[in-house]
Amino acid sequence: MPIAIHQQPTAMSIMSAQVLTPPQIKPRQEFAAILKERERFSHGDPDDMADRLNGWADLLMLQSGLGVSPSLMLMVCVCSAVSFGGVAFVLQENLLATAMGALLGMTVPVVVTVIIRSRRQKQMTEQLPPAIDELARAARTGRSLESCLKMVADDTPAPLGDELKSVAKKMDMGLSVSDAVQDLPQRTGLISVSVLTTALSVHEQTGGDLVHVLDRLSRTLRERAQFVGRLKAATAASKGTALLMLAVPVGVVVFFMWRDPNYFTDLLDSPWGFRATATAVVLQVIGSVFILRILSRSQKA
Repeated sequence: MPIAIHQQPTAMSIMSAQVLTPPQIKPRQEFAAILKERERFSHGDPDDMADRLNGWADLLMLQSGLGVSPSLMLMVCVCSAVSFGGVAFVLQENLLATAMGALLGMTVPVVVTVIIRSRRQKQMTEQLPPAIDELARAARTGRSLESCLKMVADDTPAPLGDELKSVAKKMDMGLSVSDAVQDLPQRTGLISVSVLTTALSVHEQTGGDLVHVLDRLSRTLRERAQFVGRLKAATAASKGTALLMLAVPVGVVVFFMWRDPNYFTDLLDSPWGFRATATAVVLQVIGSVFILRILSRSQKA
């Protein structure tokens, strides 16, 4: 007759069971506010002109790398408008001059942020081909794609290195390569980065010769950078003329105000002078918008 032997669980078997089945962390309501959502002004409505303008402002703050929320930038614009408008009112004691000063003060922080974003994108464009070359060399050694991205992120300086380190941190938290690089094109605003993320996502899903793809992509980006440089050199005169058209009217007004502080006040005292000045300001704003849009589209093309 067989005798049943009851074996007591040992400490080793209990530890092995705990390792194989780790404890599950359940979501709790008191931890819901740990992750702060990114502040946005837009709601994703493409038919609303105001919402598209808010979306442009959100992308501007995200791609500039300043780490400033859109609401804080709005307060900076308001403070700048009050300062410029106050100075214009003290110097001219005229409502139209005050309004023009406030409008100028409102646009100064935005223009500075646009310049910062443009310089940051230019640096990332120059850093991208060497980073892709290093990624290809790391992939030749047989490392996984995750470890290659982490190594390239550690070796690449800012600003591109900061974005790649953000991708590495997401992978450390358990996200796949496709999910980690998903918002990288939006954060940088570069088409070349979008092509890189698409290549990495396709390789993760379907496989293939990643080294060959990265070599072709790096060579294509270098050729594109050379073409863009020649295009900028060829169109520098037209862009300079367009910017000069924007600066000359403002410079003329500033010159006459500096030469005769009462010139602007005397001009606005007459009805025809007020109408002519108001019409000139409106036409200047409309022309500036059209010229900036043309320059922006030519740069994107």
